[in-house]
Amino acid sequence: MEGEELVFKIKADFLRSLAHPVRLAIIEHLKKGEQSVGQIVQALGLEQSGLSKHLAILRQAGILKSRQEKVSVYYSIRNNNIFQVLRPIAEILRQTLADGQKALTHLGEA
Repeated sequence: MEGEELVFKIKADFLRSLAHPVRLAIIEHLKKGEQSVGQIVQALGLEQSGLSKHLAILRQAGILKSRQEKVSVYYSIRNNNIFQVLRPIAEILRQTLADGQKALTHLGEA
């Protein structure tokens, strides 16, 4: 694999780690600060086994970091720059939805 192809694969893998509603919810939830697995389970209403898989994916992607304290594992955002990635995506989606709403309004007038 050539250098440029490798860069594209790394970027695609990183974006793929974000491409799930539960993982995005975890990131948004952890925006408030470090939480234990139990706290995340309770806050998001998820099964612990499913949550653990998503946490592992986000940790492997370098988005989350974890630490263990006795029997509890705590997760937090590794680098808050992730929100600088997510913010423009939200803005693009808001604009796309607004444009779609305008088109629907015009259709209703026809």
